Amino acid sequence: MSAPEAPVPDSAQVGAIPYWRLSSFYFFYFALLGSWLPYWPLYLRDLGYSAAAIGVLAGTLQGTKVIAPNLWGWLADRSGERLRIVRLGAVAAVLIFSLIFFRSGFAWLVVIVAGYSFFWNAVHAQFEVITLGHLREQVQRYSLVRVWGSIGFIVAVLVLGWLFDQVALRTLPFILLALLLAIWGSTLSIAKPPAINRAAVQQRDPLRMILRQPAVLAFFAINFLLQVSHGPYYTFFSVYLESHHYSRTQTGLLWSLGVIAEVAMFLLMHRVLRRVSLRAIVIGSLALTALRWFLIARYVDVLPILLFAQCLHAVSFASQHACAVEMVRRSFAGGNEGQGMALYSGVCYGGGAAVGAVLSGLLWAGQPTATFYGAAVVVLIALLIAYKWLRPLQRNLASVLDSPAVSA
Repeated sequence: MSAPEAPVPDSAQVGAIPYWRLSSFYFFYFALLGSWLPYWPLYLRDLGYSAAAIGVLAGTLQGTKVIAPNLWGWLADRSGERLRIVRLGAVAAVLIFSLIFFRSGFAWLVVIVAGYSFFWNAVHAQFEVITLGHLREQVQRYSLVRVWGSIGFIVAVLVLGWLFDQVALRTLPFILLALLLAIWGSTLSIAKPPAINRAAVQQRDPLRMILRQPAVLAFFAINFLLQVSHGPYYTFFSVYLESHHYSRTQTGLLWSLGVIAEVAMFLLMHRVLRRVSLRAIVIGSLALTALRWFLIARYVDVLPILLFAQCLHAVSFASQHACAVEMVRRSFAGGNEGQGMALYSGVCYGGGAAVGAVLSGLLWAGQPTATFYGAAVVVLIALLIAYKWLRPLQRNLASVLDSPAVSA
């Protein structure tokens, strides 16, 4: 890979951007996610919980995204204290999660997961706005900062996959608490981004007018359905692999392969976005995501096909997320950025992922394979919406970089 594609931009490109401090947040935040998604369901099963209970606990984590990011986005946009809110959320998540060491009953775990994730989920959406604020006119380089989140995910998945073949899964909460502390520490190293133009804020479009645009409504519907389709993967993929006799080390390697593909895509996305329209990227990503769920359902025992399916994480997550961040930037510019990012996080990663987790938990016990087939069908519905309603997004980033309006 050539030098311009490396994750560390040169000094001329970065200027005063706090590249490593921004990147450290993403590294630790997604290292926690890489510790949670593959191993939390296995931890819960080790405690004796059923598939339905695991689905409810996974849905609880995702469900807090429906309310928390929107509440915090509204508060951050109006108070101007976005960074202080991020730091408060990070330390609150640490304090609440530490209560997990006192009990392991189902009701107690629901309260702990709901409490800590209410703050943890809100932190990410607002930190995205802080990152874009530091990048300013270099917004196309967002993916080169965000890629360190993918690297953190890979490190966590690989290390813990090996570790949990050696030690008991009961050590997982200690690891999660240490990563929450690291997230809080990374927020303390970041300064406020340059202030936005207050006149632009006063002239911003009302949020309700933005949300009436057909392309914006389609954007939320598409990403909601996409996250519903990820429910079986994020909640039960590790369980699925173990039922087909994969070791925990192999499970960690398969998870990490998907995120390695994600890293490669993030390193390319700043170029792709300048040349290819959002609509074309979204349609292609959705088509390949449907293929991915079909392959996992049909060929889980065929390792070469499963490896290829995991590589498609580059499009089922990375390209789609990069498009979503750019869509929010265009649609909610001028003071609505916090609420726009919060709505994306809440409606899609919150509501969609929660619905996907709960539904997959209800369906899993009887039909694990059919659950992945169902995920493919859900993505195909999202594909039809994208084809019909995303026509305004046929311009590439290079042609709209100076004009944030989505209808431009």
